[in-house]
Amino acid sequence: MRLIIDTFVQVAQDCPVTTGVVPTTKPNAKPSIHVLQYELLSIDPYRYTIDDLIYEVHIRHKEYPEETIAKDAERIRAELFSKSHPCMRASMLPKKYGWGVHYDPAGKLAIYGMETEQYRKFVDGTSGTPKLVYAMRNKRA
Repeated sequence: MRLIIDTFVQVAQDCPVTTGVVPTTKPNAKPSIHVLQYELLSIDPYRYTIDDLIYEVHIRHKEYPEETIAKDAERIRAELFSKSHPCMRASMLPKKYGWGVHYDPAGKLAIYGMETEQYRKFVDGTSGTPKLVYAMRNKRA
């Protein structure tokens, strides 16, 4: 289990939007990974660590039945984390949709639209002292 703490992921320097945009799912399609990330983090900020978020998004994206999750959660998690996964710097939320991602001192995540005062406080340093990093660029410079 990896733990990232006290870090704020700013939107990508080439982010195409100027405010946080709610990602949507096309009609009759299952929700994409970034839609699931947005839903989980906006409904319940500071509940998930990055690993917990990856797991929760995985089981929802793959649409595992509740019985399977209850019975095989440890196996599913072990298989999922048998390979590496990117952190939130690679997520479409800060790359494309304008959401900054805060890892608190316990490694729990919350998102903030780039137009919000809280986002500005993280970036200008008036909201504690998290390490500031940019999301990965969408295109090479």
